[in-house]
Formats: sequence, C-alpha cells, structure tokens
Amino acid sequence: MRDVALHAQVSVGTVSHVVNHPDRVQPKTRQRVEEAIAELGWVPNPQARALRSGRSRTVGIAVMDVANPFFADLLRGAQARFEEAGYTATIGDADNRLAREAHLLRSFLGQRLSGVILGPIGALPPEVAALTDAGVPTVLVDRIGGEDCCTIGVDDIAGGHLAGEHLVETGHRRIAFVGGPAELPQVTQRLTGLQRACRNGGVEVIEVPTPTLDFPSGREAADRIAAMDPASRPTGVLCANDLVAIGMLQGCVAHGLRVPDDIALVGYDDIEFAAAAAVPLSSVAQPRRDLGIRAADLLLQEIEDRNEGREHTHRQVVLDPHLVVRASSGIPATD
Repeated sequence: MRDVALHAQVSVGTVSHVVNHPDRVQPKTRQRVEEAIAELGWVPNPQARALRSGRSRTVGIAVMDVANPFFADLLRGAQARFEEAGYTATIGDADNRLAREAHLLRSFLGQRLSGVILGPIGALPPEVAALTDAGVPTVLVDRIGGEDCCTIGVDDIAGGHLAGEHLVETGHRRIAFVGGPAELPQVTQRLTGLQRACRNGGVEVIEVPTPTLDFPSGREAADRIAAMDPASRPTGVLCANDLVAIGMLQGCVAHGLRVPDDIALVGYDDIEFAAAAAVPLSSVAQPRRDLGIRAADLLLQEIEDRNEGREHTHRQVVLDPHLVVRASSGIPATD
C-alpha cells in the first residue's frame, strides 16, 4: 500500500479510502490511485483487512432460485451497485429448499460479512434473527414490511388486481389462477389481488395450485385445464410467474387450445422470455434490476450507519408493478 501511495503521490490513507470507500474520494484522485494499483500489480488482502477491522468488504446475497430470470436480473442489479461501492458479493442459491436457505444463512453468519440480502422462500427463517442479533445488517428483498430489518418488494396484491381487471375488462367470466406453493407470500398476494378484481366484476376464480413455479408446473396445469369440461373451463388465466405461464402456453398448444382465442394468458414478472414467447406473453412487470439496486442501497446505508456509529432506522420500500399487454391476452373472450 505504501508503494502505491508513493507512486500516486497520495497518502496511505487515501489509498485505503480508494480501496475501502471509493465513493468518498475525488474522481481524479481515485483514478490516479487506481492507475498506480494497476501499474504496480498490487492486490489488496481482504482477509487481512477483515481480521484487523472485524469486518470485510464482502456481502452475502441469497435468493430463492438463481435459475429464475427474475432473480438473475435482481442479482445483476445488486452486484453492479456493490461493485460501484467497492464491495464483493457472495451469491447463494437456495434452490427452492428451506434447508439449503438455512445452511446459506448460517454460512454467511460465520464469514464476517459486512451485510446480507435475502430473498426468502417463505416464512422468515430463524437464521435472519441470528444475523441481526449478531449485528449483521440484513435486508429482505421481494418481501414487504413486517420484519425487524429493511425490506423492499413490489405490491403483489396490486399486481394481481391489474391482471384481474384486464381479464375482466376483456370479457372473461371464468378466470383461473395457476401457481404455488401457497406458502409463498408472493403467490397468495397475487391471488388475493386477482380475487378482489374478479369479486368487483362478479367473475368466478378457479384455483389451480402447483408445487413449484417453473415450466413443468405450467405444463401440468395446462393438462388439468384442458381436461375440464369446455362449458366450465376458464377462458382467462393468471399465472403466478412467467415461467409457469410459458409452460402453460406450451401445454395449451400441445392440447390444441388456442391462445388467446380459447384461453387468454397473463404471466407475472415480465422476464425477457415473455416478449419472445411463441405467442408474446402479457405480464405484470416488476422492476427486477431496480429491486436489486435499491436493496443494495438499503444495505450499504445500514452498513455505513453501523460503521459510523449512527442510529439506523429500518425502511420498508414498496414499488408499484405495471401491466404489459401483449398478444396472449389481447383478444376479448367470446364466451
């Protein structure tokens, strides 16, 4: 570090700030130090720094399923923000398993991390309390309020209501909700929003539960709906996410059901695959990348407050969804 300081003609403290708090250093000075680091090939030792300070420049992020494009985009947003702030993110995939989620959080607790972001699978695991009790700043993402930490999520009741209003307004009198498991707050909240919209319009809601939120679950749900009596079969469907909706679309095609003529489909999340589907998919859009960025901002603020000895006030941030209408629901029902 001394060699870098001499080469850049700055103090050792300035080099330390560039490494640990780059946002606090003037851009020209930061660039000069970064160039010196590159020219000398100096590599900071985060392990030694963590041992000296009791803290690291590493955060942990654990989400329900990294294979889901919603969480992949969220992670990209968070990682970009942490990189700007000079932090490294350790990513954990819970793989839709509660035991795996608990293991990841216990692992984070033992790694001297500066903070943790969690996208929980269902009910809040006790390991979150262990993290906060140990003084580890923790932020919940894709979750709204009600916890002793910062949270950020999208209003899923409003999102379900948007989809329901759209299907009711296009003439559907029987609407199915496809998704699960029911233990996921996102699933129950989206269903609640749909039910409220349908109740206002006097429309029947048919629940088609699924064990998971993936392509196969959507195809299996299509099998069940296709087997229903056409006189009582739903003509509109809201799926709990886009993966289920795309699987549902594939299943409808396999059974000779036309989308949207026979069944109108609306998904949730508006992942990139939605617009590229064989029949472009209507979807309730969530600001996926922005969720990650703003979750990172919440965590960085709490870390800074802790490091500076300031009192921290937890925030509960709620973002609004919006409906993107495409061909999969664009034709009014004829029933």
